[in-house]
Amino acid sequence: MRRSALDPLASLGRFSETGLNILVAVASEPKHAFAMLVDIEARTGACPGPGTLYAAIAELEARRWIEPLESDDPRRPYQITPDGQQALRAQLATQRSASAIASERLADA
Repeated sequence: MRRSALDPLASLGRFSETGLNILVAVASEPKHAFAMLVDIEARTGACPGPGTLYAAIAELEARRWIEPLESDDPRRPYQITPDGQQALRAQLATQRSASAIASERLADA
């Protein structure tokens, strides 16, 4: 099986982890970049640099996995799209499968 079939975010390359974290951040409500950073840091204990964050946002937007919302605020909020939800669900299924396999192998060790 091709890697992209196993990992829907693999084609994001070096932005795959940041892309996943952005999708998780905006899964329940729209957020602007700083709010995404706060969310990511609260969940992971680390946050990407601004260049990495904005490059990943641009890539996710180009794939139509997130979209900007109209706002009078200079901080542009983004929301997840139906395609983004699908990509996130597929990624979570991949991670659940990997976790189950790892747990089984550790139990056998």
